Amino acid sequence: MTAAVGPRLGLDGAAAGSRGHRRPPARMLGLAAGPRARSVAAVVAAASSQATGGVTPVPSRSNRSVIKRHTLSVFVGDESGMINRIAGVFARRGYNIESLAVGLNKDKALFTIVVSGTDKVLNQVVEQLNKLVNVIKVVDLSKEPQVERELMLIKINAERDKLPEIMGLVHIFKAEVVDLSDDTLTIQVTGDPGKMVAIQRSLSKHGIKEIARTGKIAVRREKMGETAPFWRFSAASYPDLEMAIPSTSRLSTRVDAINQNSSESSGGDVYPVESYESFSANQILDAHWGVMTDGDPTGFCSHTLSILVNDFPGVLNVVTGVFSRRGYNIQSLAVGPAEKEGISRITTVVPGTDESIAKLVHQLYKLIDVYQVQDFTHLPFAARELMIIKVAANAAARRDVLDIAEIFEAQKVDISDHTITLQLIGDIDKMVRLQKMLEQYGICEVARTGRVALLRESGVDSNFLRGFSLPV
Repeated sequence: MTAAVGPRLGLDGAAAGSRGHRRPPARMLGLAAGPRARSVAAVVAAASSQATGGVTPVPSRSNRSVIKRHTLSVFVGDESGMINRIAGVFARRGYNIESLAVGLNKDKALFTIVVSGTDKVLNQVVEQLNKLVNVIKVVDLSKEPQVERELMLIKINAERDKLPEIMGLVHIFKAEVVDLSDDTLTIQVTGDPGKMVAIQRSLSKHGIKEIARTGKIAVRREKMGETAPFWRFSAASYPDLEMAIPSTSRLSTRVDAINQNSSESSGGDVYPVESYESFSANQILDAHWGVMTDGDPTGFCSHTLSILVNDFPGVLNVVTGVFSRRGYNIQSLAVGPAEKEGISRITTVVPGTDESIAKLVHQLYKLIDVYQVQDFTHLPFAARELMIIKVAANAAARRDVLDIAEIFEAQKVDISDHTITLQLIGDIDKMVRLQKMLEQYGICEVARTGRVALLRESGVDSNFLRGFSLPV
């Protein structure tokens, strides 16, 4: 009954006097009838036509009401259930996360989230994220020039007579082949989201079987000169950039606050597979394909799961809720569009035994919006990650940094007078070793995706090729 009262009051006016008196029609009020009303309307229309060149002006929409795509960088301290709580903030407000990439730097995690919405509502979401206990900083990178990259593994049908045409497209888009079988081809491609769409459209005529995308990661482009955000940080590494450096700078205080207690692990959702201090010794979990390096009688290892879900607001919160309620930690997480419209692929790495992961897969299949769950752990599969790292480097050290980047096959994506930004593709072993080599120069920012993986149709398991010499 309450719902019926509102419209009746809106049609009849406020309280309308009595039930027997109705509101008079528009023509009885003189709004559209009578020569005087028509003459006034004609004068207003003529004035507006002369002012706008014969075109009736359209009321301008407020910038705060325009729906835009936003890239949020959320820097958090790792703790149990953090992914589920951050996804819940967007789910409660009806935001659909277009892509999500969770990277790790020691015991701190960096969420790169792409959502679409108005500025007003998005500001409310940012305020809600800042209220979470372990959230250190939230930045909307869409308002500044940025370096944005995304990694995609795409598996297509490759007939022998069509293979030269496909390889031509691979060369044009600067992609790389990671697996080849009798009738399929798996490639990796890196670039901005527009490049991802372009190569997907070009290869669609050959038949796309599977797609795994990391989601976008972004780092702001560094400005030139002393107004740059990391100028004082770079000057601390290279005193010749600036003669006098204040001892109490806001940047150094913020960096110290972020890096304090970095050696302590909180055992949360996302944590490092290897220790940065003792990388080559005491590895708990294998960094490559989820198999223990020296064996474990309990069978505890990393499991790579590929989950196809329905793309709707809140589905990530539902899926991560299953992990959170059952006490599973998440080593890696990547969310992006799949090969079919309206379907998303979640690639995650979860430690556990075969029996416990089988129970987890069974629980995931009970969710209505989950279409398929695959455990790649004991199957041959191709896995990749993407990292963007900004390093402090002046003119004297720039050549050394570029030489290290060339050894690791990292690409240069941005440069300023005091920093260099590099892009690297590979496994977590490669990421950690490059970061370790560049620590002596001073690392300003790091943005990493989670692992994406697809099954190798060729059946070649590179896990068995590690450590074995090939015959000459």
